[in-house]
Amino acid sequence: MTDPADLTATEALARVRDGRLTTEDWREACLRRIGRLERGVRAFTVHDANAVRAIVPTVGPLHGMPLGVKDVLDTADLTSEYGSPIWAGHRPRADAAAVAWARDAGAVVMGKTVTTEFATRRPGPTTNPHDPAHTPGGSSSGSAAGVAAGFFPVAFGTQTAGSIIRPAAFCGVVGYKPSFGAIPRHGMKVMSETLDTIGVLARSVADCALVAGAVGLRDLGDPGRRPERAPRIGLCRSPVWDKAAPETVALWDEVATRLGRAGAVLVERELPADYAALDAAHPVVMNAESARSLGWELVAARGGISDVLLERLEWGLAQGTDALEAALAVFARLRAGFPVVMDGLDVLVTPSAPGEAPEGLGWTGDPVFNSYWSALGVPCVTVPAGAGPRGLPLGIQIVGRLGDDRNVLGWAAFVAAAVA
Repeated sequence: MTDPADLTATEALARVRDGRLTTEDWREACLRRIGRLERGVRAFTVHDANAVRAIVPTVGPLHGMPLGVKDVLDTADLTSEYGSPIWAGHRPRADAAAVAWARDAGAVVMGKTVTTEFATRRPGPTTNPHDPAHTPGGSSSGSAAGVAAGFFPVAFGTQTAGSIIRPAAFCGVVGYKPSFGAIPRHGMKVMSETLDTIGVLARSVADCALVAGAVGLRDLGDPGRRPERAPRIGLCRSPVWDKAAPETVALWDEVATRLGRAGAVLVERELPADYAALDAAHPVVMNAESARSLGWELVAARGGISDVLLERLEWGLAQGTDALEAALAVFARLRAGFPVVMDGLDVLVTPSAPGEAPEGLGWTGDPVFNSYWSALGVPCVTVPAGAGPRGLPLGIQIVGRLGDDRNVLGWAAFVAAAVA
């Protein structure tokens, strides 16, 4: 019999509904897994098994579902430290909106998950469950590792550059960055007003749709439903293809072959040359807006900011208002032109990361294959797609039109089934 800690959320919830699984047994299975593996994985900033057992979940669409919450989202009953010593011991009065809606739908918060410093720079202690010598990615490090390890089937993540898609790919799970603003950010420690997006990491595309729909208060459909036709997919290596590791180059050809066998209509579709302007615009927006958001920390607690983050914040401030406005204008122009790029297609397929998770915990990996899509604000999903030469997971990314999340999730499920 399958350990409940290894079930997808949708599978487990179906068993709860028909009486084959109790919410208590589901929770205890995850707690046993945490007790056995957390010492090595270190996914949590705070976790109290007895407090988790005492929770009486609301009856709703997520009834009893164990959930990890990235520690840039506020929780009224747990500390919210944002990956920074400046905020050590901080207890907000209220839950972030996404957390509140998740609890209202029946989710059980298992604890807060490790993030990099303010979801940007200095990594935390989390390891990759597939090999503790390798990073799980970031900044949603604990969320990705916790889903992969079976601590919870779903977790919240956030993305400014590649902080959902990259760690999900490195840990071999599904990651979903919705269209910008689809999940309310109230109660999140926002860094970049233009980029920061709340999303979910899970074991299946259907899990992502279920949870994101519940907390975003919208219907994202059933990605597991068989489509009436095959998708029209644009194969997009993107302007940063030269950053692809050999395992991603090999994966690319294999993915194209498998999608073709599954019946997809495949065409080559690259971003126009002017989209390369995002290479310079994204860091300006990310760092300039983050520096402005961290006004209190920079003024009143500068000594608690790591040197590597402080350098980026000071660089962001030094760009000045004119440079920020020019970068935002690049975003606006290229976002407006993206529907033309997608003409005749359902989705693009593109790499999730340069390759396998890098060795060591001092760096969470390069977001080069993610920052374009974050800048455009469009929905992205990464699904597992085999393994690299060290046996570590690889992922493939599905990208669609702004606001077309329901269809993007549906086609992501098609891709996931084709490349599994």
